[in-house]
Amino acid sequence: MNRILKVVRMQLTNKQTFVWVPLIVLGGAFALSLAVYGILYSAGVTGAFYGGGAQAPLWYFAVIGAQALTMTFPFSQAMSVTRREFFLGTMLTAVLTAAMLAVIFVIGGLVETATGGWGLNGYFFAVGVIWESGAALAGLFYFVLALLFFVSGFWGATIFKRFGTLWLIVTLVAIAAVIVLALFAVTRMDAWPSVVDWFVSIGFGGITLLVAGIAAVLAAIAFPTLRRATP
Repeated sequence: MNRILKVVRMQLTNKQTFVWVPLIVLGGAFALSLAVYGILYSAGVTGAFYGGGAQAPLWYFAVIGAQALTMTFPFSQAMSVTRREFFLGTMLTAVLTAAMLAVIFVIGGLVETATGGWGLNGYFFAVGVIWESGAALAGLFYFVLALLFFVSGFWGATIFKRFGTLWLIVTLVAIAAVIVLALFAVTRMDAWPSVVDWFVSIGFGGITLLVAGIAAVLAAIAFPTLRRATP
């Protein structure tokens, strides 16, 4: 366990990757969103304002996942850290930083709802269906979604380290092709109402568990690839 915690400290040595850049991305997206809300509000536009700026730090977690491997893995091997210890320590670091982001989102959402959308009726953190299920579930959703993005980036980096750029691109194209074929099949079978009904039936809690399950599967796939990757 001590060696796993050492990996956490090693990952956090450069706080820019895991802490400061995500906070800058979040703060920048928030400030720009408020500016847009203010412009709309001053122009007399009515109704609640929602934007997609909150996605920015979540997407950046994929970059963090990739950098956590490409920038730190070679150094960890020089320090005689096993691949298992590196993997567990890196995942623990991801859990801690994803939890930090989720807490910020929950606090922001609570302030947002208490102030009527910052006095502008504009909502950045407390977004629609996510917040309607309660602050706790919203925080859990943001937490597992950040982990999903992180693990996706980490898995992509393990493929790059193990097989090179060509096979990383082939993998991404194959995933995109599977998604497109699935969408085509659902459309051809006129099954979209059934798909929507299924998501409605499992509720937002079920969707959160689904996201967590996908993240767990990707993490399970990433570890065997990491075991054969070269620094």
